[in-house]
Amino acid sequence: MSILQEPCDPLTNHVLAALPHGERERWVDQLEYIPLQLGQVLYESGRLQTHMYFPTTAIVSLLYVMEDGASAEIAVVGCEGVVGVALFMGGETTPSRAVVQSAGGGYRLRAAALKTEFNRYGEGMHLLLRYTQALLTQMAQTAVCNRHHLLEQQLCRWLLLSLDRIPGDELVMTQELIANMLGVRREGVTEAALKLQRQGLIEYARGHIKVIDRPGLESRSCECYAVVKREYDRLLAPHGVGPP
Repeated sequence: MSILQEPCDPLTNHVLAALPHGERERWVDQLEYIPLQLGQVLYESGRLQTHMYFPTTAIVSLLYVMEDGASAEIAVVGCEGVVGVALFMGGETTPSRAVVQSAGGGYRLRAAALKTEFNRYGEGMHLLLRYTQALLTQMAQTAVCNRHHLLEQQLCRWLLLSLDRIPGDELVMTQELIANMLGVRREGVTEAALKLQRQGLIEYARGHIKVIDRPGLESRSCECYAVVKREYDRLLAPHGVGPP
């Protein structure tokens, strides 16, 4: 069976795995597995959110969409986190939209069930709040990076963040999709990707990007990747959650 058809262990998601045993059992009993297809929209800007999503093998982009249809990624979420923080933060909706950027699978929890668990004021609530702080750091650092750093550095940051959120060292991603995520022209992504390939850091062919030299990629990235990773580690790794 393909990765889209075969459910993965829900504890592949680091937030679910970090819950205390009693809370985890309650949450897992209420989860529904869902295949996540490339380009699938999990929620739209301004629309009432009905579920929280826990990716296991998929990557989801949080995008801000302008009135003219242009968009840019403000954060990326994979097996380290959750999609739909507005549900427990009290907002119910958000100006961003959530789109699957790398197909795979995940689980979802109904909004009512999530709110019930959050309002128990247990470890689940504290875990979700720590995760949200880490997510806000990623959003802020993305904005700074897109404003101040070279496209090659932005691409390195984006590749590293994406790789942290899936198993393996290969991404299935077209240059057009990457350009849309970064909010830049496709030609710029092509030039930056070819430069990284000539340096022996990645292999790119037909929408498949394989990282050959991760330490080299990290050295070419700006400080933004390290800032985001440190914050996830500080807030979540001691509690058994977060990117490796």
